[in-house]
Amino acid sequence: MLAEHLDRPLPKPRRDPVGYAAARALEALLEAVLALVFLEKGFTRNAAGKAFQAWKALTAALLALERDRIAEGLRDEEQRRWLLERGIPRVPSSRLKHLSQLLEKAGINYYSFITDKALSLHDYQYHSPDPDLELSKYRSRSEAVYDIVALLAELARITEELVKPRLREANKWDKSHEEALQELREKLASR
Repeated sequence: MLAEHLDRPLPKPRRDPVGYAAARALEALLEAVLALVFLEKGFTRNAAGKAFQAWKALTAALLALERDRIAEGLRDEEQRRWLLERGIPRVPSSRLKHLSQLLEKAGINYYSFITDKALSLHDYQYHSPDPDLELSKYRSRSEAVYDIVALLAELARITEELVKPRLREANKWDKSHEEALQELREKLASR
């Protein structure tokens, strides 16, 4: 496992957006693998939390890669400043829906729909299935497991199709990324 990569300091997204994207993409892959390890052990709520963290990390990577295109589409300087100072470096959970909509406007189709699934899993992590709670999105553990696997499959696809080519072009996709993506694909295939 490449978990030692998770403890490294992140490059600053304003100074090195591609380096930051590479670090966050690797984080997304490693968190996704950990989510599947938790699922294998039967820890569904922990797996939901790791899947959510993986999605947030992927969102950060994509925001960094699409930073200029997104900033151009914002109305004013205050919004651009927020994006650069808080949105990209922190990816606040409370603004994840808005940030995913910005990615859609930058050309990443259906990103906010998939983010809704990630946010539902985030809620599941803290509240688990509760048939008596009318607002609960999950009635059973198996529903949550299905969504965890579906979310991580989308994460792998988006990484392969959108992130990997951009990082490769910038010589930032390395052996660690490839190994983590391969491990994620193998774990997904065995589900």
